[in-house]
Amino acid sequence: MSHVPTTGLPLPGGNLDRLTHAQLAHLTGGISPAALAMAFEDWLMHLSRNPAEQAGLIRELVEALMRFPGRLQQAPRPPGTLGLDPSLPDRRFTHPGWQAWPFNIWSQSFLLTEAWWKKASTGVRGVSPHHENVVSFTIRQLLDLMSPANFLWTNPEVLERTAQTGGANLVQGLHNLMDDVQQRQSKSGPPGAQAFRPGHEVAVTPGQVIFRNHLIELIQYAPAGPQARPEPILIVPSWIMKYYILDLSPGNSLIRFLVDQGYTVFTISWANPGHQDRNLGMDDYLRLGVMDALDAVSSVVPGQRIHATGYCLGGTLLTIAAAAMGRDGDERLASLTMLAAQTDFTEPGELALFIDDSQVSFLEDIMWDQGYLDTTQMAGAFQLLNSRDLVWSRLLKDYLMGERRPLSDLMAWNADGTRLPYRMHTEYLRRLFLDNDLASGRYPVGTLPVALTDITCPIFCVATLRDHVAPWRSVHKLHLLADVPVTFLLSSGGHNVGIVNPPGVAGRSYQVLTRPHDGRYFDPEAWLRAAPIHDGSWWPEWTAWLDARSGQPVAAPPMGKAGAGFAPLCAAPGTHVLQT
Repeated sequence: MSHVPTTGLPLPGGNLDRLTHAQLAHLTGGISPAALAMAFEDWLMHLSRNPAEQAGLIRELVEALMRFPGRLQQAPRPPGTLGLDPSLPDRRFTHPGWQAWPFNIWSQSFLLTEAWWKKASTGVRGVSPHHENVVSFTIRQLLDLMSPANFLWTNPEVLERTAQTGGANLVQGLHNLMDDVQQRQSKSGPPGAQAFRPGHEVAVTPGQVIFRNHLIELIQYAPAGPQARPEPILIVPSWIMKYYILDLSPGNSLIRFLVDQGYTVFTISWANPGHQDRNLGMDDYLRLGVMDALDAVSSVVPGQRIHATGYCLGGTLLTIAAAAMGRDGDERLASLTMLAAQTDFTEPGELALFIDDSQVSFLEDIMWDQGYLDTTQMAGAFQLLNSRDLVWSRLLKDYLMGERRPLSDLMAWNADGTRLPYRMHTEYLRRLFLDNDLASGRYPVGTLPVALTDITCPIFCVATLRDHVAPWRSVHKLHLLADVPVTFLLSSGGHNVGIVNPPGVAGRSYQVLTRPHDGRYFDPEAWLRAAPIHDGSWWPEWTAWLDARSGQPVAAPPMGKAGAGFAPLCAAPGTHVLQT
């Protein structure tokens, strides 16, 4: 069982070390210098002792440089493809201007350099996989910074726009930059966010808050008609962001879709913790969050089993609750649905770059000083994971091209961040990511650990194809841990767009396959080959699965239950979602 430092007690060396690290974090963006130094030392030490690898890298570089002039004189190649390998496209260099001199030299030499450094930083014999990933990722970030696409005089697309507009694009880009700087200073949200206010333009599905404690508000949504399925749905969203990603604008709302399909829907809205909540832990989120919500739903809809649904970190917490309930003989769950949620953290993708003992200790010192992890610190890590789309593409479009993509409801939600309590985030990182206690049967609930094999209800598990937060192959490991029927669905899109996937949007697709509890295991690649592909949204597939495990519609339940202490308190979306 993992050992989590007791919050509030001084560690060996006193609090001076922690305060020093917390102040240093302001200069490093929250990245541990020690973790970075150890990774590069491991790589350099092994590479310096491998003369054959050094010689091979030098030979590849010399051969590529000798062939490079001839490659440039050949017929135009597909835009954005590397001079040595036309099968590797790069969206930064798709404009036709990159084919002309001197831009072709700059782009192709940059791509050649990038490819060479990729070879140099990976596959070095003896380097630990984690350190290799850190080094490769860091070098890639530094190279992306120097891309000729990022600068006015080396980007033909920007020069063309500047000539066409007489420089108006640069003037507009300067205005965009000033707006962004002002927004960061005032923390007022990005330009256009005022058009997506919770309770006005988003989070508008009618409902009532029927329960409130320090950590959650529980919202019950008004039925779409006089009847509803007897089994209610309880949604446990992640508390890393606010709940209304599942209740965006009406045409983009999973909650409204479920209500329209004839379900009684409840959702948790998490409070936004401050420094006074530093001692809230994972157990508090389990008790005050999931279990209190289940008790309330059971009181409003007595005698009915519940379809429990969890998104991202909320899904991980929900599986812990479901395992504890199965262990203790609590049979209130009719089914368990997991949306982009991991249960085994041995392969969490590039997010693992920011999670090792050194990095977690550094984060603990930041949170010790503040009492929480700030939303801007989390956003920076997620932006680095997809920096080409979230950082450099934005620099090009917003500041050099002078364009500003209109804000969408999902983008506005993404800017409406939350904080994470010190104790909870420490326990989450150490017990789940570092020690993998949940998948290993060591995660404690009460006095005993839980095992996912104790879950007794069928599972519907959704993963997304381009997920940087919960990679689908990591989510797929649930097949190795659960001893109940698992319907696994892989949606197109990423961590958010793959879940916010309403019917009627072109270009969406999904694959789905059900494994009986005693069925044969398919590894991820075999699963991809075996699972049929369907066009469109996965939402109807899920509600059909729920329908098959629900009774015929009956009279819709009342809003709350005053006699049991669950009288309506205020209209949805409540007050917690408005906390800043």
